[in-house]
Amino acid sequence: MSTEQSASQTSSTETEPLPSVPNVTDPRPGTPVSDDFQTGTANDPTVGTRGTEETRITVDGQTVTLPEGATIYDAIDEIEPDSSVPALCNYDEDNEDADRIGPRSECRTCMVDTDEHGMVPSCSFPAEDGLTVHTGTEEAEEARDVNLDLILGDHNLRCTTCGQNGRCELQDASIEENVEEPRYGVFDDRDAYEPIDDSSPFIQIDRNKCILCNRCVEACNDVQVEGVLRIEGSGPDTRIAFQNGAETMMESTCVSCGHCATVCPTGALVEQGLTDMATIPLPGFNQKNSIGKVIGGDYEHQPRQMTPMKKDERPNMSEN
Repeated sequence: MSTEQSASQTSSTETEPLPSVPNVTDPRPGTPVSDDFQTGTANDPTVGTRGTEETRITVDGQTVTLPEGATIYDAIDEIEPDSSVPALCNYDEDNEDADRIGPRSECRTCMVDTDEHGMVPSCSFPAEDGLTVHTGTEEAEEARDVNLDLILGDHNLRCTTCGQNGRCELQDASIEENVEEPRYGVFDDRDAYEPIDDSSPFIQIDRNKCILCNRCVEACNDVQVEGVLRIEGSGPDTRIAFQNGAETMMESTCVSCGHCATVCPTGALVEQGLTDMATIPLPGFNQKNSIGKVIGGDYEHQPRQMTPMKKDERPNMSEN
């Protein structure tokens, strides 16, 4: 090869651009996931006020100044209202996950009266500038009481055998509202109870205590992005279920992160080891025999958190 040919090739190599990532702005808010699953409220419109301006509303005669994106419930949380306003489906925790979990206005225990719009759910209604809110009107208190009693009427109230006894938000709301006997009765038909799902070594499901707040679905799908839980059915048949159609937790794609149990306001989702923590210590009196039916007890508990179904989806993962 001549010296001129060698120099020509070298020059061509020096000017040829190297492969690289294009310098463009990624329009996606985050890394896309490979699983195809239903989200919780991640794609729902944002609740609260729009824009960037502060708003001022009046709650029970008290003026409250709120930042952008606020709801009426945010204002109630800032003051001592005339009447207590529970919000069972609202995940009101001071952490970054709280904004990605609800509110969905499912329970309607937070109803308040407004001069401008009448009765509205405070957890999701925007705190519009100039709004006048009343928590203590007869209509507002009756609406909250009726909705709380409706939830209690479809809830297993065997609190003394529940692992969340003393740590249950529904129990707290009932005590705060001085509920002695729900007007619609209680869910006490043992033949109608769903079996406890005890298949997972990490999380137990007792659907008889579920109030369908949807917090667990959002924690699973919108925060952890695992796509395991969903709400299925309609009317009295509505229940927590699994997106892959499994009947038990161990047959689902659960990775046992525990976030669903963390956000659950009742004893519907409880970490194993805590299921009988608050049970009154009487012989033969425990959470399982209070329901009477248990499924999944024949599974051999796995040494790792990932369920067999999820492990099958990721066959190249090493066993630790």
